[in-house]
Amino acid sequence: MKTYTEQTKGIWYAAVSYLIWGFLPLYWKPLNMVGSGEILAHRIFWSFVLMLAVMIVLKRTKELKRDVKFLFSSKKQFFSVFAASLLISGNWLLYIWAVNANHVVEASLGYYINPLVNVVLGMIVLKERLNSWQITSFVIAACGVFLLTWQYGKFPWVALSLALSFGLYGLAKKLGSFDSLTGLTFETMFVVPIAFIYLAYIEWKGTGSFLFGGMNTTVLLWGAGLVTAVPLICFAQGVKRITMTMTGFLQYIAPTIMLLLGVFIYHETFTMIHVISFTLIWVALLIFTISKTKWANYLINRKKQNSLSAKI
Repeated sequence: MKTYTEQTKGIWYAAVSYLIWGFLPLYWKPLNMVGSGEILAHRIFWSFVLMLAVMIVLKRTKELKRDVKFLFSSKKQFFSVFAASLLISGNWLLYIWAVNANHVVEASLGYYINPLVNVVLGMIVLKERLNSWQITSFVIAACGVFLLTWQYGKFPWVALSLALSFGLYGLAKKLGSFDSLTGLTFETMFVVPIAFIYLAYIEWKGTGSFLFGGMNTTVLLWGAGLVTAVPLICFAQGVKRITMTMTGFLQYIAPTIMLLLGVFIYHETFTMIHVISFTLIWVALLIFTISKTKWANYLINRKKQNSLSAKI
């Protein structure tokens, strides 16, 4: 009963994180008069402040000081966190720009194909081997991306840049050894000086939106840290309690919500080619998710055994 309760909690934590990520375009759209760089700077600054507050509330300051020493004494940890900091900052900037430049549908595509990008990175960098199910899913998804490229007449750089930057961010996180809370604190710590100097400069010039953009804008910019940190905290609590397969199913909540917002709320273009392309990618993701289950592994192992028996 205890295990079931923990799994249920984990599902709720993870689902809440993906729901928040899915509805984030609704948060960024009212800030479309604010530059993407300024929004990013506020997101970094207030996330760092909030993460420090969370560490204090959770009484993890001693652990944080210990981890800071470890961070600056280990080249591997330093460069992995530094790389993660640059990658997630770039991902945030591109995502904010995409939402406010009416590319919500293409942004959703980026997060749909992110798991498949992770597969490629794992194969190239970590020398992981793909099974036949995963190879099939990758080929089908590639066909979907090719169709979109053909329709656009240009490379879908927003989607692929979002997928690649987040995939590389996950790889950098994998090479590090800090948990999600400490990791996010360090990642924002690296770039918060730049964000603070930039924000101080534009406010001093009188061109900043925090002091001169009205109360609604001020509140939304301050809340940027909240909508960044809360889903990450929920996600960290969720993945500790549920399987990777369950996480794999739940992760499609966010891009699905983004896609629906882009089509039905923001009335972005969604042609029959989009329908075919997204369908191919959804099928690829379904095959990929199934490939991570025990049932698929059982079939693969059984096939190998039959092949060996036939040779003997």
